[in-house]
Amino acid sequence: MSKTFLLALTSVFALSACATAPAEKPKSASSSAPKAALPWTTDPFPSTYHAYPGVPTLVTNVTILDGEGGKIVGGQVLFADGKIVAVGQTVQAPSDTKVIDGAGKYVTPGVIDIHSHLGDYPSPQVQALSDGNEATAPTTPEVWAEHSVWPQDPGFSRALANGGVTTLQILPGSANLMGGRSVVLKNVYARTTQGMKFPGAMYGLKMACGENPKRVYGSKGREPSTRMGNIAVDRMTWAKAAEYKRRWDKYENSGGEAPSRDIAMDTLAGVLDGKILVQNHCYRADEMANVIDMSKEFGYHVSAFHHGVEAYKIADLLKANDICAAVWADWYGFKMESYDGIEENLAILQRAGTCAMIHSDDENGIQRLNQEVAKARAAGRRMGIDIPDEVAVQWMTLNPAKALHIDGVTGSLKPGKMADVVLWNGNPFSVYTRPEMVWIDGALLYDMHNPKLRPVSDFELGQPGEGDVK
Repeated sequence: MSKTFLLALTSVFALSACATAPAEKPKSASSSAPKAALPWTTDPFPSTYHAYPGVPTLVTNVTILDGEGGKIVGGQVLFADGKIVAVGQTVQAPSDTKVIDGAGKYVTPGVIDIHSHLGDYPSPQVQALSDGNEATAPTTPEVWAEHSVWPQDPGFSRALANGGVTTLQILPGSANLMGGRSVVLKNVYARTTQGMKFPGAMYGLKMACGENPKRVYGSKGREPSTRMGNIAVDRMTWAKAAEYKRRWDKYENSGGEAPSRDIAMDTLAGVLDGKILVQNHCYRADEMANVIDMSKEFGYHVSAFHHGVEAYKIADLLKANDICAAVWADWYGFKMESYDGIEENLAILQRAGTCAMIHSDDENGIQRLNQEVAKARAAGRRMGIDIPDEVAVQWMTLNPAKALHIDGVTGSLKPGKMADVVLWNGNPFSVYTRPEMVWIDGALLYDMHNPKLRPVSDFELGQPGEGDVK
């Protein structure tokens, strides 16, 4: 178990007195029982997240990239009570505020990774902890990624310290057409997954196109084994979900006996009702276009296509349908559907006005998303698309927040938003730069100068007798 994890969990538990409620009057036989809520509108695993305590803090004399498209040289950021209070050239702060001089340094919003498998595929990876793919049926919307998350995965603290990641979406893997529900987490130390769950964040449905589902299930001699089989199974499943939702809507409007619950259909009905966001693994442009048509057939919306190595081919189509693209900087060529990936992808999407962002899909890449942004910028610059710092930072902050529908509370240094803040020891788009301090909801959770706020796990220390562990 991480030593930082143990320190972070040291707390005082207060006992609350239990008051005896007055007995209810017995209901008459004619009283009707309240109707059951629509099953996809309730969460049986609610967030228990509580922000760590912080202190009022003023970071001064820094270059600020605020995530809203602004850049302030020699600026100041004030946050208190877990929220951004003020950002500007000169900020008035209370006398008891902790002041940090950031001369020569940069401040940005916390980094957000929209595509991670941390906790479901912990690092170091071993088969016993491989819990990201329920590869037993082509569609498994009944499974929830949060039920596989191991909160003590050392990858979380590595992403915090090396990458400045304050929020991340954990997704099921891509073996299935419908892989299950995703969950959005705050990157804090907690004993339970519920203690990390981003309060109020919507669930996602992980879907997948292309080679993975047809390879996994075609190799088992069953449908789907082709791309047309992929779409056919999706459509048949959406048709069942639409009928399931129709029965529940009829019950909601007219009463009577509640329909039988189907946990898988609950998730899909939630998508059709706009309560759950579709996060779709998809590489090829033609397949993204097919999915867009299918979404219109059944009345749902794709929040983002993930990986999207050919997104640049349909940037206008994505913009017209208000769909984001989450992509890599330069991954391509590792399978047939990735052969048309280009390094200029992000820059072209930005020029077209599409909501675009960087993502990791990797326990190491999540520690360097700022450098991935820098690589994508450089590729754009070589083809004549110059993306300034204040826009490029949105690829790892505000835009993923938009795709997760949490941009109203995080993703930028706007007064009133969560104080998820990174102080970088230089320009964040330099290979020589790394986070110096990271705050989540105004609480300092990483400080490179404070050994007590630096993550150290037993995996890195080694086993007893291996090296000098102090």
